[in-house]
Amino acid sequence: MKLNNLNAVTPIDGRYYNKTKDYGNYFSEQALIKYRVLVEIEYFIALTKTKIPVFKSFPHESIEKIKNIYLYSIL
Repeated sequence: MKLNNLNAVTPIDGRYYNKTKDYGNYFSEQALIKYRVLVEIEYFIALTKTKIPVFKSFPHESIEKIKNIYLYSIL
């Protein structure tokens, strides 16, 4: 992973990059966005399985397409 503003963990990334680089996959802004998208999509899918009226007309065949947003994203 190349170091940039999105995946920097802290200001110590420059000086201690060799010791902190593995944490960037979990504690960076990029990781926050990636896992937030995953959680929000899974939450939405769970809501489509409830009896909440607004979700009754949701086409369930679209669920795999929605999951592909986080499964095949470039994040």
